This record gives sequence, structure tokens and C-alpha cells, in this order.
Amino acid sequence: MIRTGVIGVGLMGSDHNTALKKLSEKKDIQVAAIADCRDGMLKKAAELWPEAALYPDAMELIQKEDLDAVHICLPSYLHAKAAAAAMEKGWNVLLEKPACLSEEECALLLETKKRTGVKVMVGQVLRFFPEYSFLKEAFDTGKYGALKGIVLQRLSQNVLWGFEDWFHDEKKSGSVVLDLHIHDADFVRFLLGEPEGIHVSATAYEDGMINQILTQYDYPGILVSAEGVWDITEKIPFSASFRAYFEEATVTFSGRETPSLRVWKKDGTVEEPQLAKAPILGGYYTEIEYFYDCLEKGVEPERASLEEGIRTVQLVLRELREAHRFLDRKSWAAKESSMSRRVVK
Repeated sequence: MIRTGVIGVGLMGSDHNTALKKLSEKKDIQVAAIADCRDGMLKKAAELWPEAALYPDAMELIQKEDLDAVHICLPSYLHAKAAAAAMEKGWNVLLEKPACLSEEECALLLETKKRTGVKVMVGQVLRFFPEYSFLKEAFDTGKYGALKGIVLQRLSQNVLWGFEDWFHDEKKSGSVVLDLHIHDADFVRFLLGEPEGIHVSATAYEDGMINQILTQYDYPGILVSAEGVWDITEKIPFSASFRAYFEEATVTFSGRETPSLRVWKKDGTVEEPQLAKAPILGGYYTEIEYFYDCLEKGVEPERASLEEGIRTVQLVLRELREAHRFLDRKSWAAKESSMSRRVVK
């Protein structure tokens, strides 16, 4: 039996918990411990695992428990500390994205994994969603010819549901860049490798925190861009999409349409590929099943390894810095323009 724990059972952690319950129908897995500082969330999660030990604090669970693996689904600014502590206990770790929020934390996590020898996977879930897997296969096999361009978009309503409003503190969330846009940035890397350069533009909320980023990635012969948005309203519905232009077809995905995936061929025909479906929660279930498959086989979770997760964090940290530079230049240009108008008057 694999004894596992879930640390943080809010929106994302509850999905992990539910997926684990479903997965336990086919694998010998037991959630033996759960941690969350909110008593109501903790008790709700425990309904699926009545025998699990319950903790109001993540570090208390790590200190007291004896587990084989743990899922860390805490707010982003708490990821690195909890993950490093779990690795020090010799536990395998499934760490929600982003793996961490700074270069220092990147170094800490990589060093701790290397020293402890545990297996660590980052929840960059697009690598497991069937629509994105279809696109990855189409690119790798060249079934539609060479890729000429790809545009990805991810739009969310204003994130007002975080515990103690942590999303709106850039030091805790990394803004829309490290929380939402990171999905598409990671998939770009998964598909094409490291970009030769990036070009970033952005907008910000009134308090200066970035809420929209548009990045163009430099790849030879391929036009690549991705946009991530936290809107100003909580009413606009979430949407995710991509358009991939190949020599012989265009592949489109829109999460708000049915079917969500279409292939528009050069000859005018349209295909609607039939995709394999997970029993629940789509790619979230699939990534968790993959993690436990790797643990059972004793192999590294290479499809979404810690090293891969860290490289994506490093890329989007560059994007975040460039986004702030863009806004600083825009603000300075606006001030200079205003001063020039005053002089003319």
C-alpha cells in the first residue's frame, strides 16, 4: 500500500483528494493524513478518508507522519518550504504548480531533491490534457506537416476566492504570470523546448499588480504567442484555447465549445478527433495516475519532473520581470508626453 497525504484541500487540493479516491479503486493507495488550516475544508476532505489523521498545519503533518508520498496543494508562496521539508522526510512529492516563486527557491528544491533522491513531480497539468496531448503528438509526428504558428490564450475572472486574498499579493502568487499564464508557457516549452528570446507586454490592476500578459516567444520559423488574463470582473467565464497552424491543417481548441477540438484541413474537410477521457477531472486525474504509475515502477516522472517545472518557473520569472519593465517604460513615456504637452501650452 502507498500511504499518501494531501496538504491543502481548497479548490485544487479537493480535486487531488477526489482523484485519489477514484484512483484507489484500481491502485492500493490510501490517504492517511490531510492538512488544512480551515476546519471546514479539513472535515469535508476527511469524508472521503474517515481514518485519515487530520492536521491544522502543514508542517505538523510533515513532522509527525510516516508517509510514502504527499500532494502539496498550498498557496504558491508556501510550496517550496513544504516540499523541501517533505523531501527531507524521504517522501515522494506531487507539487502543484508553480513549483516555487523565486530563483532561490528553485535552487533549494533542486538541491534537496538531488540530495534526498526522492521522486518529485510538478502539476503542470496541460501536459496531461487530451487536447494538448493531441497537439503534441501532431507536432512530434509531423502528421500535418511543419508547425508554422501557435497562439494560446487563458482567461480567468478576477481571482477573489483565495484564502486571505493571497492571489492579489504578487509576492505570494506571482500574479497572473506565475499562477495562470504559467500553464501555457509550460506547454510551449513542452512542445518546442527553450525559446531563443521573449517579447512581453502587459497591463496591471490599479495597485500595480500585473493582471494581463502577452508574450511572444522566439523560435526559428514558428510564430508563437500566449496571453494570460485575470479580468477586472468576477463575472466573465473562464476560457482556455489554442490555434495551431500547420502546413496542411489548423488545429483549434476551445474549452467552452463542444466538441472542443477540431482539425481544419487544407482540403476543406473538418475532423473532430475522438479523445480518450479520464473517469473524472480530466487531466488532473491523468497526471495523478501517471505519478503513481511512476512510483510503482520506481522511475522518475519525466513527463512533468521537478527539473521541468523549475525551468518553466525560471522562464515565467523572466517574463514577469519583462512585464514590469514594459509597464515602467509605458509609465515613463506617459509622463514625458504629459510634460511635453505642458511645455507646449
